[in-house]
This record gives sequence, C-alpha cells and structure tokens, in this order.
Amino acid sequence: MAPAPELLFGASLISGIGFILYGIQCLRSPFMRSEFERFNQARFRILTGWLEILGGAGVLVGMRFSPLAVFSASGLAILMAMGVAVRIRIGDRPLQFAPALFFCGVNVLIVWLQMR
Repeated sequence: MAPAPELLFGASLISGIGFILYGIQCLRSPFMRSEFERFNQARFRILTGWLEILGGAGVLVGMRFSPLAVFSASGLAILMAMGVAVRIRIGDRPLQFAPALFFCGVNVLIVWLQMR
C-alpha cells in the first residue's frame, strides 16, 4: 500500500505549523519588516502574515475536511510561488529563496494528494 496517508499527514503538519509560525513572525518581527522593505513589498507584509496564518490553519483543519485543505494549500502554494518570483526579481541567491520553493512544493503535494 502506498504511503500517501502518512505523507499527507506529515506534509500537512509541516505546512500548517510552519505557516502559522512564519505568519506570526511576518506580523511581529522587525527582521521581517525589513525584509518586506527590501523586497519593495512593505505594503503587503500584514496581508501576507494573515494569509499565512489562515492558510496554515486551513491546512491543519483540512486534515479532517479535504476541500479546505485543497483551497488553503493552493493559496499557500501561489503565495510561495509569488515569493520566489519576488526574490528572483530582486536578485536573491537560490539558497535565499529555497525555503519558499520548498513550502510551495509541500503545498502542491498536499493538493495533489488530497485530489487523488
């Protein structure tokens, strides 16, 4: 039997908890404030933080209600793809955008596993 339930569970925990924690940092951390200024996206920091918190919570709740997981993980994947694009645009090195790329992939995996 394929390890899809275990993989989905692990990916959902990583995404859900990771985004809730990262979203809180986005709202509260002076470092994140300076990063969004460096990205020239300061006006989106608060929105991004809340979307990450809500998306992470949605992925966790979605472990019991699949449509919410698909919706939340899709939104988080798009958010992370946009984050990667911003970092490439400003000239960041791949190591700097690797976390966003990783979390984009985790959320694409969640969507794929939820929809199969």
